[in-house]
Amino acid sequence: MNNDLQGRAAHVAGIRERAETDMLRIGVDAAFIEKLVDTFYIRIQKHPRLGPVFDAKLSGRWPEHMEKMKRFWSSVALKSGAYGGKPLQAHLGVEGIAPDLFPEWLALFAVTLAEIAPSKEAENWFTATAERIASSMSLSLYYNPALDDPATKPA
Repeated sequence: MNNDLQGRAAHVAGIRERAETDMLRIGVDAAFIEKLVDTFYIRIQKHPRLGPVFDAKLSGRWPEHMEKMKRFWSSVALKSGAYGGKPLQAHLGVEGIAPDLFPEWLALFAVTLAEIAPSKEAENWFTATAERIASSMSLSLYYNPALDDPATKPA
């Protein structure tokens, strides 16, 4: 059993080390993630459609949310294991959240990355990753498989 735990710990350490090396190669480190989150969420707060939705949920808790998002992106990019939340559950029932907000969120994220990413590779990696996350979140929150049922489609 102890050998299994040691083997797993070594495996996880290897994953983190490879992720950090890959991210450093394109200019991504903890400092960039902090800058990305800070810059992006300041823009979210000022956005005419996204700001009110986020503020209704996070009013008085913005600093906590920012730290959570830094842990989230660190876990995604650097495989740090710093984030242990449940993003889907956190977004269920958020007042004002709607499918048409996801493209706006992605567009603002892309503009932010275009301005501050340390390299084109970093910009592309974060953009693609955010698109996958947004797609998964949107499908989980709004997809209704019954709407794709051929039996319910007009001929």
